[in-house]
Amino acid sequence: MRLLLRIAILSIAICYAYSDILPTIRKVQSVAIKGKLLCNGKPYEKARLKLYEVDPVVDTLMSEQLSDASGEFNMKGNDTEWTTIDAKLNIYHNCEDEAIECWRKIQINIPDDFVTEGAIPNKTFDAGILNLNAKYPGESRDCIN
Repeated sequence: MRLLLRIAILSIAICYAYSDILPTIRKVQSVAIKGKLLCNGKPYEKARLKLYEVDPVVDTLMSEQLSDASGEFNMKGNDTEWTTIDAKLNIYHNCEDEAIECWRKIQINIPDDFVTEGAIPNKTFDAGILNLNAKYPGESRDCIN
């Protein structure tokens, strides 16, 4: 029992001793994405957009907004990680689907080439013009978003 207590105290002491060093190993990284959303050829306003950093347990929300009256969005966000962040954009919408309760969800993975070291991104991933009438690979439904 005393041995376990000593090990626990030693572990806590080591963690405390390195607590000032470990955060500096992690680095702030940022990402930006822009695009335009259409539904039946018209701008899709008020799609819910959420920019995440993908984590093994719970993804980190970096930014959220609605598409504007012209269907456009331009987002950026940042997170602090040990390795290169894995960024994704989730788009929630009801294009041609207003009668169904849950929103359609499209996920766009942002390539690592567009991840910038530092809090302000110096590159923007252009997702282009997305026609929300289309069915996208991996598209799902989300009732919670």
